[in-house]
Amino acid sequence: MQLDVIFSILILIFSVVVHEVSHGFAAHYLGDPTARLEGRLTLNPVHHLDPIGSFVVPLLLFFTSAGVMFGWAKPVPVNPYNLRGKYGEVIVAAAGPLSNLALALIFGLLVRFSPSFLPYSFMQLVATIVVINIVLAVFNLVPIPPLDGSKILFPFLPYSASSVKEFLARYSFFILLFFIIFLWQFMMPVIGFVFGLITGIGF
Repeated sequence: MQLDVIFSILILIFSVVVHEVSHGFAAHYLGDPTARLEGRLTLNPVHHLDPIGSFVVPLLLFFTSAGVMFGWAKPVPVNPYNLRGKYGEVIVAAAGPLSNLALALIFGLLVRFSPSFLPYSFMQLVATIVVINIVLAVFNLVPIPPLDGSKILFPFLPYSASSVKEFLARYSFFILLFFIIFLWQFMMPVIGFVFGLITGIGF
């Protein structure tokens, strides 16, 4: 296996772990100790990795030349009845994508303001961190269950949209699969725009 693939998967694993831990910390801050009690408020990947989402899917995407790298970890358990505030679930859901955007911003600014003497291979690695975290943020903000975007959007929809929510929840697997296969390509300009906005270079 090529070294850059190994690095990409390691970056992905770290990024999805940060994503899930951010959900857990947000829930803990809002009064739900479930993630803490189950030992999920840790950056140790052993407690978070999902065999399919953390390994099989990324490898499949690479070997099929999909041109994108994403995956997921085991969802952090959250009990919404413990959360304080009307929009507790929204805040917890948003914490994951925001953590990925924060990582993209931190490492993206390193790309933008990096000294010229830094090796090109190092800057490529940093740029990969930026891209993967933007992809994770954008992907998770798609409003299809069980992605975070649905948990952020659904509480703001009127009661009249309950049938739409039920339809999306019932057929979420097939809708998400359709989105990944046929529609994800249309998200690439968004990813490229955010990458350029943060780093100052073309995607």
